[in-house]
Amino acid sequence: MEPTQPQRSPQSSRVAVAGASGLVGTALTRSLAADGHEVVRLVRRAPRGKGEVRWDPEEGYVDAVGLTGCTAVVNLAGAGIGDHRWTDAYKRELRDSRVLGTGTLAAAAAALDVPPRVFLNASAIGYYGDTGRRAVDESAPAGEGFLPSLCVEWEAATAAAERAGIRTVLARTGLVVAREGGAWARLFPLFKAGLGGRLGNGRQYWSYISLYDEVAALRHLLDTESLAGPVNLTAPEPLTNAEVTAAMGRVLKRPTLLTAPAPALRLVLGEMAGDVLASQRVLPRRLLESGFGFRFPGIEETLRAALRQDGGAAPK
Repeated sequence: MEPTQPQRSPQSSRVAVAGASGLVGTALTRSLAADGHEVVRLVRRAPRGKGEVRWDPEEGYVDAVGLTGCTAVVNLAGAGIGDHRWTDAYKRELRDSRVLGTGTLAAAAAALDVPPRVFLNASAIGYYGDTGRRAVDESAPAGEGFLPSLCVEWEAATAAAERAGIRTVLARTGLVVAREGGAWARLFPLFKAGLGGRLGNGRQYWSYISLYDEVAALRHLLDTESLAGPVNLTAPEPLTNAEVTAAMGRVLKRPTLLTAPAPALRLVLGEMAGDVLASQRVLPRRLLESGFGFRFPGIEETLRAALRQDGGAAPK
């Protein structure tokens, strides 16, 4: 029997979403709209309809009139971590797209005559750095390195919303398993071609989550009044890269004999290789304690859901 998701309020609401065109944003807005909620998409170009609101995170601008009446503001915006080699210039873009955008939205939400009830901001399990074999939950401190320091700044940029009394939630998301986006959009074709294999020694832990459960968890965070602060969005049982690789081979019925040695990854990826090879054994303690039930807790069912035509279907 499938776990049930927490009961949601039948009342429709108005929800503003930044980063609505990304992998998670697209699935989340589809889920909200299917449930009858009004979705306001924040865009950086001229709006093309009443469902869009102009903003410019680098310039600190949001059309606040467009946020009027929103009961929730969701910020998923940010340049892709794996989209480019981490040059100094791209690291600045990674930081600015998150920290400046978050600060802009948090300040705009706080300044509204009637602020939203919740400000839900994306974050990442990169906050914890390399945890090795040690399992961590939301009580763990930040790690060391570029990604942990970025996550610390990113989360701190929500301060204006929190000071205004808005319930502020930080969704520390793991590796989202989906066919059409994120890391798995690159992994699936390689494994289907029989070119997949371990990365480095394969002993590093990967904390993943299905796209379905990611969206369901975000909906849960929006609706659960008792949740504020950091919440890990990862499946209950992190696996090593070698275990994930073996599961990919079983699901796709392909060999997984190749290995990408750590030195080769560092040569190709530069500083980003440290993140690829890092071990992050992250547990969703607060999510589980709040009553959330995963539909796809295991890796094989997660992979099969991602490969289906509907991608596991966004929860309604």
